[in-house]
Amino acid sequence: MDQSNGNSISRRGVMGGAAAGLVSATGSATAQTAGSSPSSAVAKDDPTTKYPKPPFRSQSQPWPGLAGQMDPRPDHGETSYKGSGRLQGRKALITGGDSGMGRAAAIAFAREGADVAISYHPDEEPDAREVIDLIKKEGRVAVALPGDIRDEALCNRIVTDAVRQLGGLDILVNNAARQQQRQSLLDITSEDFDATFKTNIYAMFWLTKAALPHLTPGSAIIQTTSEQAYDPSANLVDYAMTKAAMMNFTKSLAKQLGPKGIRVNGVAPGPIWTPLQVSGGATQEKLQQFGGDTPLGRPGQPVELASIYVQLAAADASYATGQVYGAAGGSGQP
Repeated sequence: MDQSNGNSISRRGVMGGAAAGLVSATGSATAQTAGSSPSSAVAKDDPTTKYPKPPFRSQSQPWPGLAGQMDPRPDHGETSYKGSGRLQGRKALITGGDSGMGRAAAIAFAREGADVAISYHPDEEPDAREVIDLIKKEGRVAVALPGDIRDEALCNRIVTDAVRQLGGLDILVNNAARQQQRQSLLDITSEDFDATFKTNIYAMFWLTKAALPHLTPGSAIIQTTSEQAYDPSANLVDYAMTKAAMMNFTKSLAKQLGPKGIRVNGVAPGPIWTPLQVSGGATQEKLQQFGGDTPLGRPGQPVELASIYVQLAAADASYATGQVYGAAGGSGQP
């Protein structure tokens, strides 16, 4: 409420307004008792029908895939996420910020008042451009940092550039991931194994190590782990291994950094509709029925996890560290 003219309001005006409000409230209560509902009531969404359900169209893209070419196109909160200033003045670096949960977090962070840098693979430039534009529309600083994070020198440079262009760093989201399904262990080549671990584990280690000197008490580190850390699929052996390692990295580092006032937490998604699935992360058979075996009967959308990333980054979650927050449509763990 605008209090700028508060001194000009008379006591009689206040009392009159209060009386009118009481009458209005009484009338409203009477109306509700009679069976009608107020027009200002907040609508409730049925989570089973809120977003698309399988079957989905068969589709594939070369790795790493683009959200803009998926059918249906994922919802990252482009129009639906509304901020309330919970991260005002904060400075965040998000890997894989072009699509999926990274994009949802980037949009949400900007609408909560944070300046945001996103790193992404150069092949994801079209998606990344959209995110950068959305961040700028919120009046926030937006930094694009393309490159392949399987390189240690690049990871160091990403952090250096983010700190320089943002003017500091106090939120790091390790979200970028590689997922390529293989039906047999015999089908996983050493090159595959190396690429998955370099993207999911080595890069997280390098980026976090480079970021630590810039983080101060009140800072937050968030990893995107997965239900695969707890309930691995038969055809995602190497990917599931990395997500389990990421979960333990989160819990171990939280103990190490807790005395320094730096919190470390994770988010463990279940089946979420992202380019990982259409660029080799799932078989076509599973893709067409993706998320259909969850209690909600559908895959999640990235925007449905955005508020979790915000909560873990926000100061009012100051006692949460070493935790992994799940969102799997009623299945999976934790």
